[in-house]
Amino acid sequence: MIRRLLIANRGEIAVRILRACKEMGIETVVVYSSADKESLAVQLADQAVCIGPAMAKESYLNMHMILQAACSTGCDAIHPGYGFLSENAKFARLVQECDMIFVGPSPRLIDLMGDKTQARKRMKEAGVPVVEGCEDSLTSLKQARSMADSIGYPVIIKARHGGGGRGMRIVYQEDQLENAFIEAKQEAKACFENDEVYMERYVQNPKHIEVQLLGDHYGHVIHLYERDCSFQRKNQKMIEEAPCSILKEENRQRLLQSAVNAAKSIGYDSVGTMEFLMDSQGRFYFMEMNTRIQVEHPVTEAITGIDLIKWQIRVAAGQKLTIQQEDVHCNGYAMECRINAEDVAHDFAPNPGPIQFMHTPGGFGVRVDTAVYNGSVISPYYDSMILKLIVFAPTRLECIKKMRAALEETIIDGVKTNIEFNYLALYQKEFIEGSHHIGYAPILLERLKENGQFI
Repeated sequence: MIRRLLIANRGEIAVRILRACKEMGIETVVVYSSADKESLAVQLADQAVCIGPAMAKESYLNMHMILQAACSTGCDAIHPGYGFLSENAKFARLVQECDMIFVGPSPRLIDLMGDKTQARKRMKEAGVPVVEGCEDSLTSLKQARSMADSIGYPVIIKARHGGGGRGMRIVYQEDQLENAFIEAKQEAKACFENDEVYMERYVQNPKHIEVQLLGDHYGHVIHLYERDCSFQRKNQKMIEEAPCSILKEENRQRLLQSAVNAAKSIGYDSVGTMEFLMDSQGRFYFMEMNTRIQVEHPVTEAITGIDLIKWQIRVAAGQKLTIQQEDVHCNGYAMECRINAEDVAHDFAPNPGPIQFMHTPGGFGVRVDTAVYNGSVISPYYDSMILKLIVFAPTRLECIKKMRAALEETIIDGVKTNIEFNYLALYQKEFIEGSHHIGYAPILLERLKENGQFI
């Protein structure tokens, strides 16, 4: 078993991993930037090492400094969390070359599923439905025009080695293609240091559904049901829930089995998520795979009672899965709201600054994941998330009501937040019915503005 683990991340996920390690008897080392020297993770860890200045590329993306910190403190494993280096195959290889355990899938799998065109090919081979699109990168605008004409508008241009909604542009008609192609390549280069892009048919107003998977090094793969992440803006998730309330049981079983079969076909050996789009006819299509723990993992933990971080660490250390598929049950409903420091009235612009006062809710079925406390500063250098508010209840309607009550009790002074926007969303007919899609949140915002809110 792992004796000492370095957490190569920050914020709430660093605290989440740290707490799991404490329960497992694993010593923790946290790396931090100069901007995070007062962070909760630094205060809770057994050891903390400063690895650089505030800018992420000089600290949380600095592989050399992170590895040096891990080696100098005698760590035998590194957990990358999400974001930053969590899906960087080069980093995973370097960790292994330093005779440490990378808490995540093998570098081979990160490479395979990080290359979106190769991932599409492997999913097609595994019998998973894939949206019509490129089999390789687009090398020129001329080729992009030809592919768009072949597929038919609207189309979406995506970064080949991207994720998180970056390097993506939707093109509804031909005269938009050139700008979208150039912008997608530029953003892909800036975010992923690779400007290769590809194209798919754009599925309009779909549901965004993802399947949580867990595999080990012995060929075992199970699913932990699905999550509905359709309430989002500019490809950034805002409210997530599990399970998907409008998914018919027959379709659910096909979706779950497709995801498990696909993961087995590539020998998947860690925690991971298969993401799908589901159209209005109930047809689902593979979108991408995230080879890491996800922000919204607590909703899956709530409905299954399975600690994903602990199992991610165990399988990385070589333990076999002792959970069989028949042991996994979906009990009730869970929902997560991401509470961010942002100004909804000004296009959700980040609103960094000190937290003057914060009160978080509690009670039966309420969970708060955060690294923020009274006096904390929301840094302008990183993601603006303050906390994740998770609730669980026997039925979806009870879950919605519990979340409303929890949001009413959440008080954050000092920065602007999206609490009110999330709260109002929970009263909308479309959300209550579960009929909202990935394009719904912007529509709701315009509706609320017309009613005199967020001006």
